[in-house]
Amino acid sequence: MKGLPVAQTETLGSQPAPVEPIEPKHAVVVSDAIPLVTRSGFEFHVRPVKPSDKEALAEFFTHVSKEDLRFRFLSAVQEVPGSLLEMLVNVDHETKEDYIAVDIDDKTIIASAMVGAKNDKSEAEVAIVVRSDYKHRGMSWTFLKYVIEEARRRGIKKLQSLESRDNHAAIELEKEMGFTARSCPGDSTLMLLEFDLTVDQPKS
Repeated sequence: MKGLPVAQTETLGSQPAPVEPIEPKHAVVVSDAIPLVTRSGFEFHVRPVKPSDKEALAEFFTHVSKEDLRFRFLSAVQEVPGSLLEMLVNVDHETKEDYIAVDIDDKTIIASAMVGAKNDKSEAEVAIVVRSDYKHRGMSWTFLKYVIEEARRRGIKKLQSLESRDNHAAIELEKEMGFTARSCPGDSTLMLLEFDLTVDQPKS
């Protein structure tokens, strides 16, 4: 989901918040990634990106559809260039964070979420994209919910997401999760979705 990789915006920092333990369904020895389970029972792990993830992230984007690449970067990119990959993996973990979701092998990247906040944490931009063959497992909902709660925990006041008007699935998901939607000022082809993190949301 979302537009350009938030090169000019900044973001979050520190370690992921503790989550309730789950019973793993496998015998794989996992890293320090946070385990999450979707409502359909699909398990995956989330952690902040590392510079060493560049090759795996490049591989991930080869499994993202051209349409989803367009929705993610709001441009007709055919592939993600190395310079952009460098920006995605070299974040400061204070004003910019990129969360990666990995399969239970803790190696295969299956989704990416970039969050970029202003220095005063008054607002942050969020962008999520899921690997094509891992869609329809409830990942987007669970991953975005985690990112929202991380942003709230770190003091972000508002999340914003720019979406192509054609990206109906993302717009509907975000609205269902509590984002409000309106036309993007200055660009009628985009929708601006916003989530006020200072207001308690009903538990889903």
